[in-house]
Amino acid sequence: MRDGTFGSRFTGRGSFGKLSNIGGAPPRRNIGPNTTVHGEHITLIYLDHAATTPIRSEVREGMMAVLDGDFGNPSSAHGWGRRAAAHLEKARERVADTIGADRSEIYFVRGGTESDNMAILGHAAAVRHQGGTPFAVASTIEHKAVLGAAAEVANQGGRWSTVPVYADGTLDMDVLDTALASGATIVSVMTVNNEVGIQLPIADVVERTSAHRAVSHTDAVQALGKVPVSVRDLPVDLLSLTGHKIYGAKGTGVLFVRRGVDIAPLIFGGGQERALRPGTEDVAGAVGMSIAVDLAVQEQESESARLRGLRDLLQSQLEGEIPGLRIHGDVPDRAPHILNVGIPNVDPEALLAGLDLEGIAASAGSACESGAQAASHVLEALYGRLEGVAALRFSLGHSTTEDDVIHAAEATVKVLERMPSVETPA
Repeated sequence: MRDGTFGSRFTGRGSFGKLSNIGGAPPRRNIGPNTTVHGEHITLIYLDHAATTPIRSEVREGMMAVLDGDFGNPSSAHGWGRRAAAHLEKARERVADTIGADRSEIYFVRGGTESDNMAILGHAAAVRHQGGTPFAVASTIEHKAVLGAAAEVANQGGRWSTVPVYADGTLDMDVLDTALASGATIVSVMTVNNEVGIQLPIADVVERTSAHRAVSHTDAVQALGKVPVSVRDLPVDLLSLTGHKIYGAKGTGVLFVRRGVDIAPLIFGGGQERALRPGTEDVAGAVGMSIAVDLAVQEQESESARLRGLRDLLQSQLEGEIPGLRIHGDVPDRAPHILNVGIPNVDPEALLAGLDLEGIAASAGSACESGAQAASHVLEALYGRLEGVAALRFSLGHSTTEDDVIHAAEATVKVLERMPSVETPA
């Protein structure tokens, strides 16, 4: 590089789809509030749907009907309580019908993290109550809610271990089989990874786990609405969902517990949620969650096809303009809404800040530690330590258009052109 900047590496071929030239004003669609930065009018484009999503109007309306009207405590015997209880059970039945479960197998909880913890630590508590020693196994690319809960099993006197996942999305089944033969009592493998979008071979995991009479759990938080999720087709024992990744409210979630699977409560109080998750129920949240789940599954096929096309367009635009670009999770069987790219010799925090100034909301994580920027355990597990590589995750959703992804690609190159190169440590 002549001047040590990214700009000297920029190919400048002007290949941004419908854009006639990269320096010109791209077609823009207002999907969020407008703002002004340094006197320039900017349209905000949200490409961080894997982090959270806005609430859909249908979800909001369903929740407001409960909040404004049938706001009673479901445990109360009067009319307000009975109506609230009816809303709660209707929501439970709606979720159950949508994912192929029985209503008695659906528990409303306070989010994906709580659901994961209840599954793993609740199972461990049940094993201890029966005089056994819990042994939790998780893939190396699980959400930290799962890895943290599995580690806590060991802190409480049990055991835990991990199963490697490779860059092609395959799980080391020999390691899994060894753990199962050594007495693993629960295996947790996510359906879709939240950072790179890899789909894991959960059906094979469930089959092997069941053969050893262990319990299977999957975090399907990033999967619902993107790939098929059915506990009728997949005989998993425990499954976790959250509302805010599917256009529901934050603080809402579901734990599916297959009939006959034993887990113990982690908190204690009243008998709500069949004493597994005591505390006055968030009826409005449950109603909103049920609507979000229903709509996500109804629209999954068409929306996934649309998002896949947009993701592929974004990937092609970036690959055509950024030298040395790496695609993380570039396997045939990946979720349609996530594109995670690696850009060499770039400061990830500066890149994210630059995109933010351009009105682009994305997520950035470094493949190596750099100051306050924590290393991505997912990327390190898949690819090892990638020194000097900025990992940038774009995640698409309902509001994303072709114009949005074209503009996002243009903005990314614009930011990179003005960034200094970061030297890779020797």
